[in-house]
Amino acid sequence: MWGHIFDLNNPLIGADNTWVLWAICALGAATAIYLEQKYDWAAKVTGAIIALVLAIILSNFGIIPMAAPVWDAVWGYVVPLAIPLLLLQCDMRKIGKEAGRILIIFLIGSVGTACGALLGYAVLGNFIPELDGLAGVFTGTYIGGTVNFAALGAAFEVSGDMISAATVADNLLMALYFFVLIAMPSIGFFRKHYKHPYVDEIEAASASGNKKAGETNAAAFWGRKEISLKDIALAAATAFTIVAISNIIGGVFTAIIPTSNPVLQMLNTLFGNMYLWITTISMACATFAPGFFGEIKGTNELGTFLIYLFFFVIGVPASVPMIIKNSPLLLVFAAIVVAVNMLFSLVAGKLLKFNLEDIILASNANIGGPTTAAAMAVSKGWTKLVGPIVLVGTLGYVLGTYFGLIVGSILGL
Repeated sequence: MWGHIFDLNNPLIGADNTWVLWAICALGAATAIYLEQKYDWAAKVTGAIIALVLAIILSNFGIIPMAAPVWDAVWGYVVPLAIPLLLLQCDMRKIGKEAGRILIIFLIGSVGTACGALLGYAVLGNFIPELDGLAGVFTGTYIGGTVNFAALGAAFEVSGDMISAATVADNLLMALYFFVLIAMPSIGFFRKHYKHPYVDEIEAASASGNKKAGETNAAAFWGRKEISLKDIALAAATAFTIVAISNIIGGVFTAIIPTSNPVLQMLNTLFGNMYLWITTISMACATFAPGFFGEIKGTNELGTFLIYLFFFVIGVPASVPMIIKNSPLLLVFAAIVVAVNMLFSLVAGKLLKFNLEDIILASNANIGGPTTAAAMAVSKGWTKLVGPIVLVGTLGYVLGTYFGLIVGSILGL
């Protein structure tokens, strides 16, 4: 048995051992939540980071596989179900201002991503093969997501070996960057120089009389609430129905909108995206029927647990040995791109006097996409920002490919 330890190609638990992998995923999420609500040190680190670290340790020690159908199921089924649960309290009439600020920072951060890719190419272009094409690929994925990564990799005809190395670097860098973003609201420099009303609101609520002695902020925020069987049934039925309808609508638009020119391609990508419709329908339900959907208890709790499963899965493919062996310079390149994105976002946010929470989530939406940004908003208790960041982040799927093509064109591809 011990021979499997550290053998990433032959993990102790195989990819086809479905029930055991689901159990580990659920236990990882539950452990992170328990520690966050039990111990002050864990509350400061946050359960999201704990879940990520647990997954990285298990996968890099050869205990669980880095690729498995269970992980795909979390991305393909768990995350879509989590989003409507988390948005049923989001009345669109109350979030316009937040969405506008996040959109501005997101667009500025997108320019920062493109500039970071060009800077990274100038520094490392002579040392990394095919970096002209990969610069476009990283630009697309750090504005949009995996769909942009795949599309631009094919467009620039990047070799399979370099795509694999870039994927490993991307996964590890994203995990590391999430650590930074989640920690930022606790760092004195950022608290001093930026407004942070949502952080203040959570801390004030935790410090009120509702918080018991020795209780962490997370435990106070997620205290026991009344919930019934009817609530669970309505929450589950609503989530499944919204996702099913959104999947159908996205498929219809994908089929009927041609891709014969760039404008139509953009519309096909935007309206064919299931997450756009999940977000839109969920927020429409919350806005136009708040007396029904807004009264369903437990939606935030159920959705948040599903998001913690997602946080665990994010850490699984981050292979440290693969980075050391195959793509250390690509990790440096990715870090340059992300650092410039963060610089653009922080400077613009400061000049425009935007909230620290807006800046963090917009940058997260650039680098990780709308799902990871929504997950971070949930883990921090910034529930009012979940809807806006999903909507803004979804726009990245459209913009990412075009920014990537522009960067590739600048570099002569």
